Amino acid sequence: MKNIKQINLDKYLDSNFEPIENGIYKNIEEDHYVFALSLELEENEDSQYPLEDLLDKFFLHVSDFIDEEAFNSSKNLELELGGELEDVQMALESIIGKRIYNSEYTGEDGKTYVKLVIE
Repeated sequence: MKNIKQINLDKYLDSNFEPIENGIYKNIEEDHYVFALSLELEENEDSQYPLEDLLDKFFLHVSDFIDEEAFNSSKNLELELGGELEDVQMALESIIGKRIYNSEYTGEDGKTYVKLVIE
């Protein structure tokens, strides 16, 4: 994933969302914090990986697919991620403007493992 940018959604103007800071909103109905991203998948990436590893690293979940049809057919995705405030803040600090991908490596036991790389 590359070209990761934070975006604002019109739905955040709704009374169900309370602005917290820097594009982070509290979803009052669901009692969690959210932010929206646009990103570009790289060659040989799909909408599952490395996104799922990113979600696991920061204890986040996809709370909304902005354009669900594009999610399965496009290399450019827009989605809303949610979680606890501290996790949302850490994710934003760590991923905006970065490149994120999975890299394989061989462990001391000779087995192949995958690690998430943020650069």
